Amino acid sequence: MRIRIEDSALGEVRVLVPDVFQDERGFFTEVYRADQFAELELPSTFEQLNHSGSIRGVLRGLHFQWDPPMGKLMRVPRGRAYLVAVDIRKRSPTLGRWFGTEVSAENRKSVWAPAGFARGFCILSEFAEIQYLCSGIYNPDGEAGIRWNDPAVGIEWPVTDPILSRKDQEAPVLSEWLSRPDSERFGYP
Repeated sequence: MRIRIEDSALGEVRVLVPDVFQDERGFFTEVYRADQFAELELPSTFEQLNHSGSIRGVLRGLHFQWDPPMGKLMRVPRGRAYLVAVDIRKRSPTLGRWFGTEVSAENRKSVWAPAGFARGFCILSEFAEIQYLCSGIYNPDGEAGIRWNDPAVGIEWPVTDPILSRKDQEAPVLSEWLSRPDSERFGYP
C-alpha cells in the first residue's frame, strides 16, 4: 500500500491520500508509515496525538505553537470537516496565503502543515472527529492563534455563522502576530 501526495496551493502543506483495501467486510488503510513519510520528506516521528469531536458549525482555529515549533498531520476519521492552513512565516513568499480542503471519513485524506503554519477547521457534518499527530509536545506558554476571519488573509470558510470559543473570537489578526517578537521564530526559510 502507498501514500500519495496531492498538490496544495502552499507547497509545504501536503494533502496525503492513502491506498485503501475495501471489500464487503469493510476497509483497511495505512494512515502513517515511517518509511513512506521519510521518502515523501515528511516527519517520520511524532510527539503527541490529539483527538477532538465537534458538532456542525464549530470552527476551531487558527492555532499554532512556536515553543517548541509544532507541525500537525490532521485527519477526520468520522464525519466531514474543512481543514485550513495559513503561512505565518515572516519573509516567506507565501506569507498570509491559505489553503483549505474538505477531509472526511469517506475520502480518508490527511493534511500535513509544518511549523510556521496556523491551522484550523470547521465541521461540515452533524458531528465530526479530528485527529492530529503533532511534531512537538503541547506548551500553553508557547502557543497562539490568529483570527479565523482576518480580512487580510481572506479564508473562504464554508460556514457563515460559526460556533467559536471566546479565545478564537478574540485572537489577533496576522499583522498583530507579526509585530510580536515571538513571530521571529517562524522566519523563512
